[in-house]
Amino acid sequence: MRLMPASLHGRMLLLSAVATIVALGIAGLSIAGLLERLVVEGLDRRLDSEVTLLAGTVDGDGRIDRARLQARAGLTESGPGWRWQIAGPDGTIGSADFPALADIGPPLPGPGPLPPRTPPTRPGRPERLTALEGASEYGVAVHARRITLQTPRGPVTIIAAAPRDVVRWPVRAAMWPLLAALLVLGVLLTTAMLVQLRIGLRPLRVLRDQVAAIRGGTRTQVTEDQPSELRPLAVELNALAADNAAALATARASAVNLAHALKTPVATLAIDLRDQPQAAAQVARIDATIRHHLARARTATANHRAATSLAPAVAGLGAVIRRLHGDRTLTLDIADDLSVAVDAHDLDELLGNLLDNAARHARGQVVVTAARVADDARRIAIVITDDGPGIPSEDRARVAQPGTRLDERGDGHGFGLTIAADLVALYGGTLTLDDAPGGGLCVRLELPAGAYP
Repeated sequence: MRLMPASLHGRMLLLSAVATIVALGIAGLSIAGLLERLVVEGLDRRLDSEVTLLAGTVDGDGRIDRARLQARAGLTESGPGWRWQIAGPDGTIGSADFPALADIGPPLPGPGPLPPRTPPTRPGRPERLTALEGASEYGVAVHARRITLQTPRGPVTIIAAAPRDVVRWPVRAAMWPLLAALLVLGVLLTTAMLVQLRIGLRPLRVLRDQVAAIRGGTRTQVTEDQPSELRPLAVELNALAADNAAALATARASAVNLAHALKTPVATLAIDLRDQPQAAAQVARIDATIRHHLARARTATANHRAATSLAPAVAGLGAVIRRLHGDRTLTLDIADDLSVAVDAHDLDELLGNLLDNAARHARGQVVVTAARVADDARRIAIVITDDGPGIPSEDRARVAQPGTRLDERGDGHGFGLTIAADLVALYGGTLTLDDAPGGGLCVRLELPAGAYP
């Protein structure tokens, strides 16, 4: 089971939440402990006062002045559970149900200066107040203070005890406001943490969007004005984009040079063999094959960041088609603000093949329209229809295979639709064949829209 979230935001949020909870827990325990110490300090002062009153009833020989004790006894039992005891050479007097106690040593010093809690010492009699804990016969926890007076007749021990609940009650009463305050603090810290994460991770989101824009063709590099931790990454991304662009340009130039280098020898060979129909047909097939594979090689280095205005590109191709097929009517309906994310040369190759096929098979009319896709403005739909015989539905799946010709008449070689399908797929588009209204073939292209017309 994976405990750590996959995202940086989730990881930082989890770590911050754990740290906040731990910090608030430690703070709550520390405050509760400090509060308890303060309450115990106050209780010790009160018990020390009681011990001082009881010590005032013991004379220098360790005898207890019972008349004075009777006058002060009311002060030593402040409520239920409060107890006192004096044990000396003459015996023990005090509360009848005095609990068993255990010495826990002197208390720790408080958080600030406190007044002395021991009664004034008598000359020649070392005295020391100590703290004790115990429980009554009913299981009630008790906190006590004790002092031992040294007298000629023997030590006199004076103890004043109080229920431990005297400490617990104010601590418990203070814990609810404390917990509420810690909860509010936790909410504030969580809010601050979420705001901090959103602001702190914003440069990463911006960098991600800029990289996506480079891939989509609307940018050529990312902004290098980044936080110091991200600036080296931005520089490396820009260097990578520049290297890719250079490699793409080199590959495309090599493909073009190869095409030009082969074009002349093949054309010359075709002229030399024009009196030999079978050989000329083979040369024509070689020429078509070379063009096909060069087109495939060129698609491997296609420029996905290009943006080509559609109207002038189709208009230029339309002029060529009108010269080659003057007996056909070519109608163009393309808005000037449309562009596609396809390289200009690849767009000419793609639409040139489709328009030539449509014009060769049309009886008299070819119509080309283009518009944004209704439910996705980021894509452009180009529709080419002709009034020719069309393609039977059972044959449409194989016409895009290299060398496939359904109509053996004419001078085609069966590579036009194959090249078009390859180019469309390369740029993330779709090509579908359907029946045209009134008969003929309808070719629908969907291509990604360019960043600018």
